[in-house]
Amino acid sequence: MSNTPEPDHTPQGPSYEGRVLPRPEDEVVDQGAGFDVATMVSRRRVLTLVGLGVGAATLAACAATTESSAGSTSTATTDSTPTTDATDATDSTTTTTTTTAAGEIPEETNGPYPADGTNGVNVLEESGIVRSDIRSSLDGGTTAEGVPLTFTFSVTDIAGGDVPFEGAAVYVWHCDAQGLYSMYSEGVEDETFLRGIQVVDANGEATFQTIVPGCYTGRWTHIHFEVYPDVASATDVSNVIATSQVAFPEEMLNAVYELDAYSGSAQNLAQIGGLANDNVFSDGTELQMGTFSGDTSSGYVGTLAVGVDTATTPGVSAGAGGGQPPSGGGPGN
Repeated sequence: MSNTPEPDHTPQGPSYEGRVLPRPEDEVVDQGAGFDVATMVSRRRVLTLVGLGVGAATLAACAATTESSAGSTSTATTDSTPTTDATDATDSTTTTTTTTAAGEIPEETNGPYPADGTNGVNVLEESGIVRSDIRSSLDGGTTAEGVPLTFTFSVTDIAGGDVPFEGAAVYVWHCDAQGLYSMYSEGVEDETFLRGIQVVDANGEATFQTIVPGCYTGRWTHIHFEVYPDVASATDVSNVIATSQVAFPEEMLNAVYELDAYSGSAQNLAQIGGLANDNVFSDGTELQMGTFSGDTSSGYVGTLAVGVDTATTPGVSAGAGGGQPPSGGGPGN
């Protein structure tokens, strides 16, 4: 079989691909160089057009892919935009929020039962005194019974710009439900319950697990506390930078003192005749009155904002304003 292209026949004579053959008597392949060149050009144009079609389709596909990728990127970018929000959210989670006091905490007496070295004994040097739960004695002995109280001191450094006083140490102590102070009162001289130290955290807080104190003769219900610049210095009262007391609201105390565990406290509180007659709180409790929530069944949660100004000179007045020293016979006996 011959592979020679067959010419077409037109009115003008034999032709090939619409072009009249210059040598109609010869084969198509023998029409001369000019005819051959024209044929090649014609074929290349066809191939070029075909190629352009494929290329255009390819380009269209690429363009579609690019647009799709750009959409994904945009979405990703849009989705990634909340990263800033997420960072903000993280920042808001870790940002410290500290209750700031309206002024410097008033200096008050540390009373006759501080066990800080100013009146006979010093619990600050005892192992285990740095603790949150202060209800039991350090040796695991007696545990003070009473209505549970979780109390938080929010301590700020006024001289440093009212920032959380991170690293400071708070030493607290108070009487039990019967008005007895460990290490001093008759019958509990060898106990160390309701005394402890906590280090102020990054939020400016130092929290204690304790009980609502009872009321003994001559004093409104209160919690004593001292603030030290750090826990290492909290073994010597000469390092103290603030000494004060927390006051309790009468309505709360009236509810607590109905319980048998607090026998005698209601009478002692009534005899004082109000905060205005207390020899410590009579000048006002605006900066010393704790904020409390809860009830006698589930316990209470309390807080006090404590502003400490290290630029002022602290004063420790030992043994004054303590009321009648409680004995083993109960409050005021």
